[in-house]
Amino acid sequence: MYQIIKVKIKLVLKINLLFVLLGVRIASGQTVAEMDFSNAKIVNYTANSRQDKAAIQLLTEEIAKRSGTEFIVEDRMPPDHSSPLIIVGTSESLQRNHPQGNPIAANDVGKPDGFQIQYLAESRALYIIGNDSRGLLFGVGYFLRKAELRKGVIQLPANMEASTAPVVEMRGHQLGYRPKVNSYDGFTVEMFEQYIRDLIVFGTNAIELMPPKTDDASDSPMFPLPQFTMMVKVGELLAKYGLDTWIWYPQIAGDYGEEANVRAALAESEEIFSKVPKINAVFVPGGDPGDQKPSALFSYLARMATILHKYHPDAEIWVSPQGFSGEQMTEFLELVKQEPAWLSGIAHGPWINVDINGFRERIPPRYPIRRYPDITHTLDAQYFMPDWDYAFAATHHREPINPRPVDQAAVFHSAELANYEGFITYSEGVNDDVNKIIWSSLGWNPNADILDVLRDYSRYFIGADYADEFAHGLLNLEENWRGPLLTNTTVHSHHLMFQQMESSASPEMLLNWRFQQALYRSYYDAYTRSRLIYETQLEESAMQALRRARERGALASMNLARSILDRSKEQHISPDWRLRIFELASALFQSTRAQLSVRKYFAIDTIRGANLDLVDYPLNDRLWLEAQFDRISKIDSEEGRLQEIAGIVNWQNPGPGGFYDDLGNIANQPHLVRNLDYEKDPNGYFTPFIGHAGAYSIEFPRSSDWRVSSKTYMQTLYGFPLEMRYTGLDPTARYRVKVTYVEEERINLTADDNYPVHNYLTPPNRIEPLEFDIPWEATQDGTLSLKWHVESKGSGPGRGCSVAEVWLMKI
Repeated sequence: MYQIIKVKIKLVLKINLLFVLLGVRIASGQTVAEMDFSNAKIVNYTANSRQDKAAIQLLTEEIAKRSGTEFIVEDRMPPDHSSPLIIVGTSESLQRNHPQGNPIAANDVGKPDGFQIQYLAESRALYIIGNDSRGLLFGVGYFLRKAELRKGVIQLPANMEASTAPVVEMRGHQLGYRPKVNSYDGFTVEMFEQYIRDLIVFGTNAIELMPPKTDDASDSPMFPLPQFTMMVKVGELLAKYGLDTWIWYPQIAGDYGEEANVRAALAESEEIFSKVPKINAVFVPGGDPGDQKPSALFSYLARMATILHKYHPDAEIWVSPQGFSGEQMTEFLELVKQEPAWLSGIAHGPWINVDINGFRERIPPRYPIRRYPDITHTLDAQYFMPDWDYAFAATHHREPINPRPVDQAAVFHSAELANYEGFITYSEGVNDDVNKIIWSSLGWNPNADILDVLRDYSRYFIGADYADEFAHGLLNLEENWRGPLLTNTTVHSHHLMFQQMESSASPEMLLNWRFQQALYRSYYDAYTRSRLIYETQLEESAMQALRRARERGALASMNLARSILDRSKEQHISPDWRLRIFELASALFQSTRAQLSVRKYFAIDTIRGANLDLVDYPLNDRLWLEAQFDRISKIDSEEGRLQEIAGIVNWQNPGPGGFYDDLGNIANQPHLVRNLDYEKDPNGYFTPFIGHAGAYSIEFPRSSDWRVSSKTYMQTLYGFPLEMRYTGLDPTARYRVKVTYVEEERINLTADDNYPVHNYLTPPNRIEPLEFDIPWEATQDGTLSLKWHVESKGSGPGRGCSVAEVWLMKI
């Protein structure tokens, strides 16, 4: 009993502290209890503007969906009432329309989008008061996510008071209706409205749309409406709720140095600007896609501004140098320094070769900066999944269901608040749904407790009975991806927790796409770990067969090894989990248009969320070994075949006194120099991070039969060097280095910063190790530093080094 009381006290203290951070006050001596609002009435003291009506609609309809209660909405205070009241309005409308004026003290925050919530016991009335109409919307959202809504039951924490306004001015997300995305292209207008509502509840105030023409196909079998029609209809929804409407507008009509292309682009722009009901800003990515010369782009945007302001006089134009080369970036910054009048602000997003804090120093103070963070991708991404195990990278791939609350909080806090005025995240579907909520919540209150945000998420979207369990489940899914999967036993224990929730879930909960997503991830993670254990054992057995090749014969040993490896194709491990993955993929296609397969659900590629197609992708070196067996079988002499098999068996062997690092394997990179942790450098500007060539992809098929040790590698960005350090070397010996390079960037290698090992070279197209002598002067003191640089020339912002394996061999 003592333990239970102590836990409760700690929980109350934590909640009180959290409410202080959020601007929510609990009166001294009060405990967190519950107030029953199941038979409440709503009193509407708004000005009944379009936005005010949308707030009332949001409140009543979302309560009805979750509790079955359809509230009566009154337009005046009942003279005598026995049921509690929910009184809604803005500070201004209450002052004007309420019989006693605004009975709540003026909001000392007073900022746009802010609100107050306070319960007056004497009148049994809970007031939701917006600083403005949009603040009322967010006050309603706060009420909804804090309430416990069950069938026939509406309960609130007693004496809940909030007086709060957002810290970050702009809190938005991109909802792109195009074939590339993993779900939005199947959304109906009604689904878009519901998803926009869901984001509003957690403080989102801006949505970014896309024009009909982007760098994607012009049609999708998923489209319920043509792109332009849908753009206009979603724009109307944003106007209804009073959210800011942004348009992500790449300029892809050809070279804008040619007048004909400029005229065609301007004509298309005018058609869009004239039809979308409300546009707050247009954001043009400079080089990705589009690849326009900065001077031509700026000249075009000056003309586009005239057309934009013809229909939307107050609309802004923002631009980014995304994807620009070093030369283009220099030109871009010079043009910005001229401070063109049409330019409203600069966006900082992926593929910009300086972090946002350094970027702020280069941009004139008059221009605000907007963040454009990639929250949707896990690899080849602005904010990659750190130290991701190959088994997950090869199967989940680039765009999986990816709740990453802890990482997203680290990314959010990696930029100083003073250096930007807001964000609109880069999203390609509902796979990053949790990440959107984390960003919106931190944008409102950067000190928000992540677990509390996840509890709100779980309470509102999954159900009050699962607020804590599902919140921890989301944290567990992120934890599944930490460290080597082979030894991460928590993956299976986390899955047992999800299976327990699944077994107790109601039919309604089982049809909830957010629950289905988490369940899919849990089954997929657990199945992948079971396969990894199984296929690792099979590969070890196959290697044992190869080690006996001189006894058994080369061909017989390879045939035996092949048959052992083939067991993974013929005998699936954990078949019940595998079957459930396919069932959930089908359910998600029905519930939220998730396209988890190219063949079955119309995804455009495995890297675009279609990881169902990779659920059985080999997690060992089977494909590489099969290719080697085919090659070796064609060798005429037995001795020649045996020598090649010995090369396979001894692949990692650096010889006596040598060292082998598999740089893409976090369990085998002891000599790698890493400078910063993920919290300090989530974009990898100043520290190396693991890269993945991945599994099969329509866009990138080249790595399908590589060794796993070649498919994973250590990489740097924007010319930052990659370094390894050795100690305890034999000062009397000479050494040789063998290296596997992955990318085709020209690269050089120096020892101890002074001794060239090799000059700039272009790695061969075929992945194969290259060998070089180390100058004796570099190792005679028993230590060695190896450092790689890439050539700075190139058309893009500049990748970096990509090194997969390093053998330091004593000769």
